Formats: sequence, C-alpha cells, structure tokens
Amino acid sequence: MLGNFTYSNPTKLYFGKDALDGLTVELPKYGKNVLLVYGGGSVKKNGIYDNIVKILKDNGKEVFEDGGVMPNPTSEKLNEGIERARKCNADLILAVGGGSVCDYAKAVSISVNCNEDAWDKYFIRFDDVTCDIVPVGCVLTMVGTGSEMNGGSVITNHAQKLKIGHVFGDNVFPKFSILNPEFTYTLPKYQMISGIYDIMSHILEQYFSGDDDNTSDYIMEGLLRSLIHSANIAVENPKDYEARSNIMWTATWALNTLVAKGKATDWMVHMLGQAVAAYTDATHGMTLAAVSLPYYRHILPYGTEKFARYAVNVWNVDPKGKTQMQVAQDGLNAMEAWMKKIGLVMNITELGVNESMLDGIVKSTLIMDGGYKVLTEDEIRSILKASL
Repeated sequence: MLGNFTYSNPTKLYFGKDALDGLTVELPKYGKNVLLVYGGGSVKKNGIYDNIVKILKDNGKEVFEDGGVMPNPTSEKLNEGIERARKCNADLILAVGGGSVCDYAKAVSISVNCNEDAWDKYFIRFDDVTCDIVPVGCVLTMVGTGSEMNGGSVITNHAQKLKIGHVFGDNVFPKFSILNPEFTYTLPKYQMISGIYDIMSHILEQYFSGDDDNTSDYIMEGLLRSLIHSANIAVENPKDYEARSNIMWTATWALNTLVAKGKATDWMVHMLGQAVAAYTDATHGMTLAAVSLPYYRHILPYGTEKFARYAVNVWNVDPKGKTQMQVAQDGLNAMEAWMKKIGLVMNITELGVNESMLDGIVKSTLIMDGGYKVLTEDEIRSILKASL
C-alpha cells in the first residue's frame, strides 16, 4: 500500500543545447563572489571553463577557484574547500563537473558557516544542517549520480577507511542545474559506462524494496528500459545526441527523490560499493557493477516475485513454462550479459581488492534495512568473496 509522504524538489533545471544560457538568468539572484569548483582540469581542455568564466565576469562576478576535486572527494579536500569559501566570502558555489564535484560543492556549502568538524557532524553523526548555507549551482559534465537535483553528498575519509553519503533536506539541493548533453561528449568511455551503471543501480536500489503494486515501480521499469536502449546506442556512438540526452535525463529522474516515494529503498549495493572504494579509490559506478550480481543473487530467494517481474518487464524474459525462480534467474542472467556487453567491471579483483582486504571492507560496510534481507557480517563477507 502506498504510504503517506511529502514531496518537494526546489532545483530549477535548464536542459538542452542552449542550457548554459540559464546561467545568465540565475546569476543576478546571488552576490558578487562566486567560488568556481571543478575537477581535474578537463573543463579547461574542452572550453567549458572559459565559457563559464566569461559569463561570470560579464555578469559582474568576482571569480575564485577551487579546482582539483577528485572522483571520490576526501575529507581533507572538503576542509580545504571550506577555507577557500570562507576566505572569499562566497555568495554562490558553482560546481562544474560530474557528481563528485556537485557532491563536494554541497558539502562545502553546508560547512562554511558550521563551527564543528564537518566530517564528524555530517558524515559520522548524520546531524541536520543548522547553520546558514551558501547556495550551490551545478553545470553538469558527467551524468550518473543525480546530484544535480538532490541533497546527497558522498565524502571519503582515507584515514578511517570510510566512504559515506548523507542525504540532506531540500534546503541543500542545488538552486539550479544546467544540463547540456553535449558537455558529456568528451568523457572517456570508461567514465561514461560507469555513469550508466550508477544510474541503473540508483533505480534498482529503489525498485528492489517492497512487492506492492506501486506507481514508482512502473516509472522505474520505464526508466530502466530507456536507459538500456540509449546505453546500447551511446556505447557505439558516444556523440548520438538523442541517446546521451536520454541518459542524462534518466540519471536526473533516477535520483531526484521522486521514484523513492512510497518505497522502503535498499541501498546495500551502494554500501558494499562504497566500502570497496574506501579501500581502493575505484570509480564509483564500477564498484557498484562489481558487487551487484553477487548481492542480487544472494537476496533473490527473499524477493523472488519482484525479481521475476523485473525479468519480464525490463529484460523481456518469456515466463512461459518456467517457475518464478527460473524467470527471476533468467532476468539476472540477461542483466549480466548486458553489463558485460557494454564493458563494465564485473569483479572487485580488477578494482584492486584482494582477499586480505575483505575483513576491513566488511567492517566498513554500513548495513541497511530497507531491502529484502538485512545482511549479517558473514553474509557481507560471502557476497564480497563472490565478487572477487
């Protein structure tokens, strides 16, 4: 039964080839000082950086930079960003990049005026934001996380071997996000398919929870079919605008909190993947891909009905003459074949994990209770072994 919920999403989106024009619309709403946040420098090579700086200066903004945001932003980098934002008295934090840059910008935004250690307050104690927040805007150059339209932020602490996400309220959502699919064209294939699987995993984390006839499930099945179709095209032709735009839009809807409504949601794949990344610093989507099938095959007996529905409605498995379990297994087999076809990493060994790391990764894995089976530490170890 669909339960009670409240839905709000305050982020304004500008989508399409002319989406960057939206920056000129938004900038007058904020003060003079803009902290421009970006990653390793690809935005300078492809010209996006120059275009954005010109727009900022044409709008009378003073530009301060915070570059070098890594794919898995660290607590050390967060502290550096907090100091930069304080020093320039930032009125707006403009994130230009993928989900990690957006996540990082949000973490900085809620920490600038916080008088406590940000890592401890937000990512260990999971406290609410009680201080003033510096507004964030995003210009997306890589799709996958959905960070452009949600309150999520994931930070890694290497010293503690932890990679933890905190989903904040809609006061932390970006005020606006600019989505031009053409900005994703120069992304290496490895990063593109990693993002594609991140999108899929976001949907599945919400889909595989509960067996009620929920409207969200129908939406998610459509999103999954669209993603699979467009991914097949994009892998062959990365500059197919229709495919890349559909992938970008699917990524946003996969995690802008809409399809989670009425669902318990699982997130164990993410907890497993994030624990792996805390030890290896591996690409997020690839850590998810490497642990997904061992996890889903482990919980299959506890959610067989839903997995069978997934097989039929997403992978077009013919159920005729098969048991529900056989249909469900065929669906996961079809998913595995597709994952291999597009070039995803299918084991954590390839990401740098060896058996001696397993005890530590098990301890770093947060256990969630929204899926079909609450795992024990022994089960987590078994799933990770099956992922090697």
